[in-house]
Amino acid sequence: MTTPAPSRAGSREWLGLVALVIPALLTSMDLSVLFMAAPWISADLAPSAGQYLWIMDIYGFVMAGLLVTMGSLGDRVGRRRLLLVGAAAFGAASLLAAFATSPELLVAARALLGIGGATLAPSTLSLIRGMFADDDQRRTAIGIWTAAFTGGIAIGPIIGGFLLERFWWGSVFVINVPVMLLLLVVGPFLLRESKDPNPGRFDPLSSVLSLAAVLPVIYAVKRSAEDGPNAVSLVALAVGLAVGALFVRRQRRSERPMIDVRLFTRSSFSASIGANTAITFASAGMGLLAVTYLQTVLGLTPFDAALWMLPTIAGSIVGVALASALAPRTRPAVLVAAGLVIAAGGFLLVSTMRADAPVWWLIASYGLLTVGVGMTSTLATSLVLTTAPPERAGAASAIAETSTEFGGALGIAVLGSISAATYRAEMETGVPPGLDGELAHAATDTVGGALTVAAQLPAEVADVLLARAFEAVTEGFTATALIGAAILLLGAVACAVALRRVPAGTTPTDPH
Repeated sequence: MTTPAPSRAGSREWLGLVALVIPALLTSMDLSVLFMAAPWISADLAPSAGQYLWIMDIYGFVMAGLLVTMGSLGDRVGRRRLLLVGAAAFGAASLLAAFATSPELLVAARALLGIGGATLAPSTLSLIRGMFADDDQRRTAIGIWTAAFTGGIAIGPIIGGFLLERFWWGSVFVINVPVMLLLLVVGPFLLRESKDPNPGRFDPLSSVLSLAAVLPVIYAVKRSAEDGPNAVSLVALAVGLAVGALFVRRQRRSERPMIDVRLFTRSSFSASIGANTAITFASAGMGLLAVTYLQTVLGLTPFDAALWMLPTIAGSIVGVALASALAPRTRPAVLVAAGLVIAAGGFLLVSTMRADAPVWWLIASYGLLTVGVGMTSTLATSLVLTTAPPERAGAASAIAETSTEFGGALGIAVLGSISAATYRAEMETGVPPGLDGELAHAATDTVGGALTVAAQLPAEVADVLLARAFEAVTEGFTATALIGAAILLLGAVACAVALRRVPAGTTPTDPH
């Protein structure tokens, strides 16, 4: 007896996919939309270097800490319902961020955005899993979703640059509001509700443990990146790992776990999660540094910088198209490793940048990187979803999203901190003589501070200061590019080994 072919999606499902792409695009955009606005926020709110990094990355950290909880909750209460609740919360938090009057308030608003984003992200991917039963259609749908999600990180600076030419920095948040309102209107009509038919009761203790495991580890890594390993960061790391062990133990003993940790015994699942984390760690961290470099060292306006970033979106689309076209005939081990190697090649090209290099060299290098990102993310996400049983789609989607958001936020924090530390180390011996302590400290702390100080100095002193600052920024930029390349090359080797037994064009079912 032959198994009947799965039903193919119709027009309602494809229109529903368009509706799901909207929140995927916005949640990823909010990882990067502040890149262009950073100089304006620095001038308006005057955050310290630490506050600046928290403004940039707390959104991703909070989102990563809550994704597993929200994915499990969506399996129980309904994924469409959670999506619509998240849309309302995301819109409200966007308004709060847009009109923040202090660094502390903006950090808090970004944290609330992370909570809203955590309800949106796993719902979009798990709904796609249920809407597209046909393997080829599902792969195409996931490719479109991936293009939106990875493209959102690249589109964020472009939209930000366009808005900053015309409005104040808060406008980069206001644009979320009408889009979320549109989703609230069309979502109930285009999206069918789905949930786990036998969800069991919600486990609040597991929810607390998951958050208590993720946040201390994030804090430890961030603190170590900024100040080097110390007693506080080591204690935080130990606490996070200990709580994580308790969380895993509870999941293994539960009849209806929040996360089926046995999924991680499947090489395809674990390798896909690792590839997602590595690619977003490297690319999101480099994204922040690239757009800062365009505006400071290369002297572009926000809108001009945004226009120059357009080819990087094409790179993501090319990567997604390559992955979708080659997946039916090529083993995942080859394609995932190739995507990581291509991205690493982009990083190696970025590492050759010099302060007087043309802008097209940076864009070409970064564009090659995004081709690898598109390839890797599409394949990794598809492998994660097809490994998990359909009724656990929300939890599996949450794990995939957690790896993406965690990697992106961690990349911004770690690579941003390494770049900032390199800048400070280079500047400590390069500040022109004659600056008082306060001006010297501002110029040494950030390149934005150096630009502000230079505007107050005589032309000949300002030129010396800016030349030194731009050299220091370039040193930090190229150093982090080399680190990103090394991480991705190691990931390529690991994925090639872990996925070697997964055949081309099939759902991975063996646990090895």
